[in-house]
Amino acid sequence: MVDDRKLAVLRAIVEDYVSTNEPVGSKALAERHNLGVSPATIRNDMAMLEEQGYIAQPHTSAGRVPTDKGYRLFVDRLSQVKPLSGAERRAIESFLAGAVDIDDVVTRTVRLLAQLTRQVAVVQYPTLTSSTIRHIELVPLTDRRLMFVLITNTGRVEQRVVESAEAVEESRVAHLRAMLNACLDGCGLAAAPDRVADLPEKLPAEDRPLAATVLSVLLESLVERHDEKIVFAGTANLAGADLSVGLREVLEALEEQVVLMRLLGETTDQSALTVRIGTENPYTGLQGTSIVAAGYGSGDRQLARLGVLGPTRMDYPVTMGAVRAVARYVSQILAAS
Repeated sequence: MVDDRKLAVLRAIVEDYVSTNEPVGSKALAERHNLGVSPATIRNDMAMLEEQGYIAQPHTSAGRVPTDKGYRLFVDRLSQVKPLSGAERRAIESFLAGAVDIDDVVTRTVRLLAQLTRQVAVVQYPTLTSSTIRHIELVPLTDRRLMFVLITNTGRVEQRVVESAEAVEESRVAHLRAMLNACLDGCGLAAAPDRVADLPEKLPAEDRPLAATVLSVLLESLVERHDEKIVFAGTANLAGADLSVGLREVLEALEEQVVLMRLLGETTDQSALTVRIGTENPYTGLQGTSIVAAGYGSGDRQLARLGVLGPTRMDYPVTMGAVRAVARYVSQILAAS
């Protein structure tokens, strides 16, 4: 166990090292921080922290730097993450509120996170299993052609053209549209096929061919929906980063969508703010980095996760605050859309 005094010393070392990128000595700690003890006591505390593996000495006669274990204790014992300023909150709300659909939301979010944190931002698209149907529209284009539109609660829109073997009156189209929405409103996409399986039998015989054609298009749109994917931005922020592994290895790992999805998703509480530090990452190419992630969703449903990736020497309170705030704003926008 680390007592409060040693924890204060560790916290000061982390803050100074993040700020200066230079090993931290006891004299500097005594001068910069009001720790209430002498430099000799600070040296003793640093020796104990080093013995316990929380800090390390990179060079002989140099100061100390935090280890992954030290960063972990620092993060776990944070009293609070740094809140965003009022101006930052207003800028986030204004920027994200201008999004027109889920693709625009994801694009704006990943750019915003990269700018706020100066790290690599990563955003996961909402998954198929977590989306529900908000509305289905059937728009007559000609007497034999319809536009089928599927809108989900995540803001994604799927459009398909439906060709009918015979001319269809608008009143029949309106009736089928009403039945589809009554049957599928709020239904999860994965459950939709079962919901509509017996729908044609509830229609007059003359409407069944059109219903079968529309349902075929509906099922195709569900099966052929986009695979789960991740977008990222801000890789240029790694150019001057202090990485313990090569930049090439990190960039190669970023290109592997499966790796990123596993890192974002490997948590029992999808809504929680999680931090994975250095060697806690199971992927060798990312063991010189840390990942801060949080879930976002519409209402009570967690749809996917977003976060940032950067060097272990990152400003954790600021980064965690930014990730949490952006996740909340995205959730609010999706809930209101």
